Amino acid sequence: MDAFALAGARLRARRPLRNPRLRQIASNLRAKPSEITERELQNYLDKFPQDGEALWLLAQVVMRGGRLREAAPLLVRCLEAAPDLAPARLSYARLLFHFCEFPAVQAQLEYLLERDPANPIFLELKADLLDAMGEVEGLLAIRRQLAADHPGRAECWINYGHALRASGQQDQSVAAYRKAIECRPSIGEAYWSLANLKTFRFSDEDVARMESLVERSDASPSDRIDFLFALGKAYEDRRDYARSWNHYARANAAVRIHVELDPDKTAARVAADKALFTQEFFQSRRDAGCQSKDPIFVLGRLRSGSTLVEQILCSHSSIEATGELTHVRAIVKRLEDIDAPAAGTTYPHILAKLDSSALKALGEEYLENARVHRKLGRPFFVDKNPANYFQLGMILLVFPNAKIIDARRHPAASCLSIFKQNFRDTNRRLNELGHIYREYVELMAHFDRVVPGRIHRVIYEDMVCDPEAEIRKILDYLGLPFEEGCLRFYQTPRTVRTPSSEQVRRPISKEAVDHWRNYEPWLGPLIEGLGSVFTCYPGVPEEFQ
Repeated sequence: MDAFALAGARLRARRPLRNPRLRQIASNLRAKPSEITERELQNYLDKFPQDGEALWLLAQVVMRGGRLREAAPLLVRCLEAAPDLAPARLSYARLLFHFCEFPAVQAQLEYLLERDPANPIFLELKADLLDAMGEVEGLLAIRRQLAADHPGRAECWINYGHALRASGQQDQSVAAYRKAIECRPSIGEAYWSLANLKTFRFSDEDVARMESLVERSDASPSDRIDFLFALGKAYEDRRDYARSWNHYARANAAVRIHVELDPDKTAARVAADKALFTQEFFQSRRDAGCQSKDPIFVLGRLRSGSTLVEQILCSHSSIEATGELTHVRAIVKRLEDIDAPAAGTTYPHILAKLDSSALKALGEEYLENARVHRKLGRPFFVDKNPANYFQLGMILLVFPNAKIIDARRHPAASCLSIFKQNFRDTNRRLNELGHIYREYVELMAHFDRVVPGRIHRVIYEDMVCDPEAEIRKILDYLGLPFEEGCLRFYQTPRTVRTPSSEQVRRPISKEAVDHWRNYEPWLGPLIEGLGSVFTCYPGVPEEFQ
């Protein structure tokens, strides 16, 4: 048995259910609808409210229904009644991780690891936690330990490779991915991880092997998708763009089948933001929120140069990079799931109901959560999560003094780069990518109108053409003096976990600016979806002004 599966089995067997009635309910979990099981457990807990095992079972039912917020207090009660129920504590730690409550996760893991220090499941979660917290040395140590302890497990080598790559050890990361392939020759993720290094090049033998594996009838859908993306990159490096496109297109088509996305949802949200966040809305709340100037939000569409901007900024002595933080989204998710329904409204409209103290509290909550990522004691830090553009209204409201940098790249280049990336859960069709980019431009144009001067825009092509001029503009906007180190950003050592990790460790190059034109014959649906945003770039279409 796989070591991780064995550890899970031992974990479950450590404290089996002792009550016959609960054993019966547990055995029915798969056979009965969760509503029936939930009702049975509620009836049982009415009689025995402190039964930790019953609380654990109820938490499982609630989590299966996607009601994660409801599960948390059940797990707290469970662990108060049965502190040695390790599977429940592990679930609670994972739930806290989902909510980005990292110090609380750490406390739960310390409890678990003190009693079972070699458990690979606990160590895997600790590695994920250290990764999220930016604890590079600890992360590498655990990933190295897991790979050494389980040398036949391909996933351990892949995860170790990811950690090595993020810390800039590319040769070692390649070796780790190769070890994963030795463990399981048909593992597509290892090949895609090699392709995703960007600067790595496959051999003819690698390509032939992938072509053979992708056609095997016993290849899993996930492996086949990884092989297709990797082959797309392999043929791209050979300048065989027709064959490259064929593989990228097949990969995206296979992914998109499993992605449940409402194409109208983004447009509806943009309309809601434009209706709520007016000039009058911000003016009437100009003294509200958290007054801190610490955060610098770098946002925009994916694959638009945000990692480059982040690397330049953290090369300044006053700024620290903290990576793609998820704390803004975690706050929004809570507002969506709890605060808005309780107030009888929806997000973002709930923000109009919050008074100054509530808005200030949101900002302070974000800063407290971000504190764990700040290691250098510098006055400013960069939260480089591109998706934060979709939460820009809340950011502007909660942080009236924060700086916002919009990293923008040619729409065809940005969208094509997304299309070539295996994001698994969010891959879109070409025309959908065009529509989303267009809606992004519309939303940013709206905020440019209602809060003029709050957002500084960096055009990727301008940055590549004249780095010093653009860097000086950014630093002027931030109110910071120019430093030569920002021009030598590629010499700044740090962890980079995005697909651009290799590029930002090299001097700026113009080679990627017009690379999208190699695929132009196949980009008709994208260009049609972009409409006037394509023809106006870097300007903004008249209809959005």
